Amino acid sequence: MASRRDFLHHGLRLTALGLVATPLIDARAAARNADRNASSQATPAEAPSIDMAPPPDLFDAQVVDLDFWVKPRTLSVIRPASGERSKVLYWKDGEIIDSAYQELCHMLRDVNGKASMAIDPKLIETLWASQAFVARYGLDKPLEILSGYRTPASNNRLREQGIPAARQSLHMSGKAADVRIAGLTEEVLGGLVRSFRQGGVGFYYRSGPKGGWIHTDTGLNRTWKG
Repeated sequence: MASRRDFLHHGLRLTALGLVATPLIDARAAARNADRNASSQATPAEAPSIDMAPPPDLFDAQVVDLDFWVKPRTLSVIRPASGERSKVLYWKDGEIIDSAYQELCHMLRDVNGKASMAIDPKLIETLWASQAFVARYGLDKPLEILSGYRTPASNNRLREQGIPAARQSLHMSGKAADVRIAGLTEEVLGGLVRSFRQGGVGFYYRSGPKGGWIHTDTGLNRTWKG
């Protein structure tokens, strides 16, 4: 029986051969792969369909080995609401770098309420791991943070506006974030986040140029669609 390492390497080979396409790679990457395939074959290859879903093992975090978890951790994030960007090395040699952790807490602050708090390190770990995992397959994109910590007032305001927000939301305790990664569908990103088994995952499907998002938290393991 193949080991998890062999299984992962098999998935990487499939990706390199262009046998899996979007939503693990964006449209421009798919077009480049199609051009390379066309130049090397007598019959031009068609561009992969953007509706083609990758095999589940390609976004199953349980295939990663120990090497993945012991390497230094750098998280690249964007806050669309404030226009901020940050790329932070926050964990190295088995320890969180305090100054970098504080910077990430600031990036995950309540932009509207202008307040911040200590973010659960397990949440930051899930955000980093999701980004680092898909980077292994060629999708090296920043993580967009749509919502991190929320003050109770901000959470209530969202509820009054009809925006999905639980009355006892884990956002208010620094244990939840709403995120997306350009080039990944909600289904793929949510499936990946869920496979880390670190808490709750909400799938928020939305049409439009920016699409939906994934809610991830460090509460009970559960999933839902919103």
